[in-house]
Formats: sequence, structure tokens, C-alpha cells
Amino acid sequence: MELGEVVRRRRMVRSYTGEPVSRAVVDRALEHAVRAPSAGFSQGWGFLVLDEPQDVAAFWESTTDPEDLAAPDPWLAGMSRAPVVIVPCSSKAAYLERYAEPDKGWSDRAETRWPMPFWHMDAAMASLLVLLTAVDEGLGACFFGIPPGRDAALRTRFGIPEDHDPVGAITIGHPAPSPGAAGSTARRRRRPTAEVVHRGQWQKRTG
Repeated sequence: MELGEVVRRRRMVRSYTGEPVSRAVVDRALEHAVRAPSAGFSQGWGFLVLDEPQDVAAFWESTTDPEDLAAPDPWLAGMSRAPVVIVPCSSKAAYLERYAEPDKGWSDRAETRWPMPFWHMDAAMASLLVLLTAVDEGLGACFFGIPPGRDAALRTRFGIPEDHDPVGAITIGHPAPSPGAAGSTARRRRRPTAEVVHRGQWQKRTG
């Protein structure tokens, strides 16, 4: 599939058939993920891959309130059928250590030197490559957040180290014929390029 077609087809899929996904496809998505850019080639990411039914079930148990799990809404019912969940994580420590090396020279390891949290940004770019690979393979995928109150349970259940922070989770699977939960694109228009691109200057100068 041409790159342009992959980009145009990418959307957040929230309902799956439950049909298995080839491990080779998942591996290919992860091989693409680690080709993402990272500041100083720090590569401060890690990916928890859950592709066994008991592990996927444990993910939802860890991240969902019991009452919601007992009576799932359309979103949860559709999402929890995905046979694969990937939890991308970022390591701030990896970046602070990398930039304390001789060729960078920020020996104080001060987080204040960073204008933006590149550790999260780079993990997000890696996640996008997973999403695009899923489309290229004829699959669906969705990136979504971990509820703040469930982070500790997720870490404990899967042994995520303290120096790695989950930036979200990605479901991968075969899209169900009828989506279980309509996404925001069904209710909101896509802003045209001309509305969001500001060439040369954002606003005209006055005076």
C-alpha cells in the first residue's frame, strides 16, 4: 500500500472481531516502531506486548473498574475483543543519562533543560508507526490512554519498572463490520489544511 493511502485510511478502530493476529505482523509493527526518531538517539522507549488471551484479559482487569468490566459499554465491549494490546512506555531517565554523556555535556541531568518532554514525544512517534503498520497490514488499531487511577495496578500486574511510564496503550486486531462505538470523527469535521497551516507567519502584524 502506498504511504499516502495508509495515512488516509488510518483511523482509530474501537471494535474488533476477536480473530487472531499473526505474531509476525506484530513483530513487524514493533520493528517499525523502533525506527522512530529519538532525541540524541536515546531510544528511551519500551513496549509491553500482550498477545495471549490471558494477558489481554489481565490488561483490561488492571485498567478497568470492576463494575464497568461486569457490564461493559459499547466502547469497552468492542475494544476488549482486540487480540493484541501494546503498551508503549517512555523512560525519562534514559534521556537525562544520554544527555549527560560527553558529546552532549549536560552533566547535571537537569530536567529543566528540556523545553518539552521528548521522552513522551518520541514514544508517541513510535506508537504512530505501530498504527500505520496496522493499516498497511489490513488491520485496525487504536491508541488510547491509561486511566490515571489504574496506572499502579497495570505496573504491578505486568512488572513495568518505575523508570518507564506508560504513555498509553494500542489495541490491534481485525475491525468488526459495525463499529461498537462511534469516534469523534463521526461528530466533528476534519479541519482543512488551509485552516491549520500558517506559512511564513501565523498572524499578520499590526501597526
